[in-house]
Amino acid sequence: MTLPRRPETHLSGCLIVAVKTQELKLDIAQIGAVSAILMQPDKARACYVLAHGAGVGMRHVSMDRIAAGLAERGIATFRFNFPYMENKQGRPDQPAVAHAAVRAAVAEAARLCPGLKLIAGGKSFGGRMTSQAQAKAPLPGVKGLAFLGFPLHAAKKPSTERAGHLADVEIPMLFLQGTRDALADLGLLKPVIAAFGPKATLHEVEGGDHSFAVLKKSGRSNDEALAEVLDTLTTWIDQLG
Repeated sequence: MTLPRRPETHLSGCLIVAVKTQELKLDIAQIGAVSAILMQPDKARACYVLAHGAGVGMRHVSMDRIAAGLAERGIATFRFNFPYMENKQGRPDQPAVAHAAVRAAVAEAARLCPGLKLIAGGKSFGGRMTSQAQAKAPLPGVKGLAFLGFPLHAAKKPSTERAGHLADVEIPMLFLQGTRDALADLGLLKPVIAAFGPKATLHEVEGGDHSFAVLKKSGRSNDEALAEVLDTLTTWIDQLG
């Protein structure tokens, strides 16, 4: 189901970027429909299927800022709610349900953005569900996975068990991680990523937490830290084959 598009403009440097935002309903086979948003700038070079984290949905201000920032950089985004978020349930979906949602989102993004380079991933839980889905069976057309804070472990429970499935991911991966991320001890994450060789890239956001927020004493703002994240992600996407 597709609702009318609304035209918008975003300022990127000295250029005004025209962006079309489309409200959608995403059908997940045998599960039901969830809300979705396609934000597509004119002359987009790629589309990033952007899954939300465990605690907030696709319309959270942080997701809006990521999508708008990528649009200014010429990258479209396809956001969607996982079923538990759509239905206002507190507990995240079982992996099989989350994987089905990711697959449906990737397929719909490919249909709506033909010819664009397709990337998948997202924030925390959403990124991990995407990588699990990819590890089980490749997501058709997806050229790489980008994680905006991979949740390696629960807070104060350091472990690498959540990374085990990443060995079965055969496409390039980008890990954008804050150095203060309580859900990813870099002392544990770095060797995990290094073991994957050239298919995995780690970018550390100095002083950033799990949402890339920085302390005032760092001398820079949260906006500047987010710009670093989005610039790095855009460059990585452009370099993918």
